[in-house]
Amino acid sequence: MSNKTNQKIANWEQTNPRALAVRVLEKVNDGAYSNLQLNSVIKQANLSEKNVHLMTTMVYGVIQHRLTLEYWLKPFVKRPQKLNPWVRELLFISLYQMQYLDKIPDHAIFDEAINLAKRRGHDGIRKFVTGVLHAIQRQGLPDIKVIDDPVEQLSIQSSLPIWLIQTLQDQLGWEKTVAIAGAINGAPAQSVRINHAVTTGSEVTGLLEEAGFNVEPSHVTPDALLVSGGHVASSQLFKDGLLTLQDESAMLMVPSLAVTPTDQVLDAAAAPGGKTTQIATYLDVTQGGKVTALDIHEHKAKLIKENALRLHVADRIETQVLDARKVDEKFANETFDRILVDAPCSGFGLLRRKPEIRYEKSLDDSYQLQKVQKAILDAVANKLKKGGRLVYGTCTILKTENEDVIDAFLADHDNFRLVPTQTALDLDALDERGMLHIYPDDFGSDGFFVATLVKQ
Repeated sequence: MSNKTNQKIANWEQTNPRALAVRVLEKVNDGAYSNLQLNSVIKQANLSEKNVHLMTTMVYGVIQHRLTLEYWLKPFVKRPQKLNPWVRELLFISLYQMQYLDKIPDHAIFDEAINLAKRRGHDGIRKFVTGVLHAIQRQGLPDIKVIDDPVEQLSIQSSLPIWLIQTLQDQLGWEKTVAIAGAINGAPAQSVRINHAVTTGSEVTGLLEEAGFNVEPSHVTPDALLVSGGHVASSQLFKDGLLTLQDESAMLMVPSLAVTPTDQVLDAAAAPGGKTTQIATYLDVTQGGKVTALDIHEHKAKLIKENALRLHVADRIETQVLDARKVDEKFANETFDRILVDAPCSGFGLLRRKPEIRYEKSLDDSYQLQKVQKAILDAVANKLKKGGRLVYGTCTILKTENEDVIDAFLADHDNFRLVPTQTALDLDALDERGMLHIYPDDFGSDGFFVATLVKQ
């Protein structure tokens, strides 16, 4: 195909949300992150706000429901693995619209799909897509309820891999697993953290409402507001640093540090800086308070600095490019009053925001991450002063990376003890030992785990 033809197709796709959704899905299947790929396409494309929303809905919808869509499509395509990837994604976005988007009539879905097949492919592909869609309309889709095995049925229904359902069932029981599966494909709330370094909750609420947003208080933390009716990250309030985007659950780690204004705090795996800048709001630079933020990558350390500047707390933050497992190279023992370890993890608490990870990761990945998490805790333990607090957290819901890591750490460090993780709203989310477990079905927020340790 000539460059001229390629350019012509590219120009046509710039205004077509379905064509662009197919492109994004192809990239995600090749390993790209859905949110980054979407942002890149939105910046390059020429789409109305309505079509940006449609494209985003289709992309996340297809990723979230991929196993369901594969199950439905299987009777109509003899060898789906032989399909050209973009044709498969085109059929998936068509199926998704038919089943999940009530306001789009089938004839409009068919017309768009057939036109896209013709323009991007050839007449044979157009005929194939036409035939499949009309066969689906005539025959209807296979019923998931005919699957006898309840684990397999839940896997197809919720589009979660069987290993994950079995693992959650073993750890939490069947009823809780079903509840999590039922919540995991909902749209995440747009949650913002009030920047207490420069403003108050009442002031931010008023300014958001003046700007046309709908605002509700969080039931998870008083530091958060739930905002709808617009894209907050594009607002002047965001640019001016009065607030920042952060999930409600993610805000629960920092308060359990019990930071005082004069503390020396280590944020051991800090990028992009959400919790670093939250820690900074508790510090007083005139009294020597400081948070040292570490990340292994230069570009991520730069991101921490940018967020610190936007949120007006850069004077309280020192950023260093360093693997947290190598803190002995830079810091003396008992340097810090407080240490936060927001550990790298499998991220299964974030499936609503990063739906593709369910297909990319395995239980073995979780065990490999456990080694990294334990190594970070072991490395930073000596850097904490006696009587100091170490707060460990992950955005996963797997025991492997949560309480198992804490138990392994405590077995090797008898000078640390668990204390209850406190929440300002006294959430009913602590286990019998005081560790905090937030699941996606609990409050509509991300899944999160927090354990609070004190050095004796």
